[in-house]
Amino acid sequence: MHTSHIRHFRPVPNAIALAAVFAFTTLSAQAAPALGSAQTFAVLAGTTVTDAHSAPNLPTQIFGDVGTSPGASTTGLFSGVNVNGGTVHANDAVAQTAIADATTAYNALAGLAFDTNLTGQVMGSPGLATLTPGVYRFDTSAQLTGTLVLDFLSNPGGNFVFQIGSTLTTASDSFISVLNASAGSGIYWQIGTSATLGTGTDFAGNLLALTSVTLNDGAQIVCGRAIGLTGAVTLTDNLVSNDCGAQNFGTSLGDAGSLGFSGGPLAPVTPVPEPTTAMLFLAGLTGVAATRMKRSTPAASTVAASAATV
Repeated sequence: MHTSHIRHFRPVPNAIALAAVFAFTTLSAQAAPALGSAQTFAVLAGTTVTDAHSAPNLPTQIFGDVGTSPGASTTGLFSGVNVNGGTVHANDAVAQTAIADATTAYNALAGLAFDTNLTGQVMGSPGLATLTPGVYRFDTSAQLTGTLVLDFLSNPGGNFVFQIGSTLTTASDSFISVLNASAGSGIYWQIGTSATLGTGTDFAGNLLALTSVTLNDGAQIVCGRAIGLTGAVTLTDNLVSNDCGAQNFGTSLGDAGSLGFSGGPLAPVTPVPEPTTAMLFLAGLTGVAATRMKRSTPAASTVAASAATV
């Protein structure tokens, strides 16, 4: 389940420890941009948003805006029926602005310096089951299977950024558990092509894919967003909420007031400079070792500013 976060450091000399904490806080606070007007959206696409229903599954429910731009097609989604807490925007001014803001955020995420390269590793596997805030890089594709724990370690304003060169795929019934989050917490998945969530996947955070996002039967993003900048978002009996504090569909999932792990209240979209000063400061420190703690279970290309908003 998505709860709040805690960060732990091994004992180090006091002066160095304080410096390390300061540098880490600076890095994590700068590690991700705001989504701008895209923050009000739960689902946003460049071409189309489609939803299919197959009995006996419960139909798709979305909390937040849904939109497309420059495409104007939304199929199977209706304000006040299966879209609540928001409106369907088909290539109107709201959608156009949101897609531009999402594109700015995508490019800023892609431009961040990464902390750890995870290329070739599988998230959720025994060797990669728990992560702490940082910028993580996959040169090509990324996979999630089983349970992945994202532990914020109680670091206010901490962020997880995943830079994925091509595709993101999750195995059926994969699960992301979030621990020790705060109102300023952010989880961002910057994906070079497309994202596919397997059947029954319980996902967390903001999917920003250059092309498309597909949620298979019963997959859910109860705290986050599905954004396909130049392609489609395809849904099949899913749950998506951009604010699980306001609507979590009867689950026990929460986002600690971070509005779907997007860092809290709406803020202007601005490119984020690489944190070189803090990075160099950290590099000069010695004897500091951060530990990744675990939780319990239940860069890709840039794009021109013409993506879609739902």
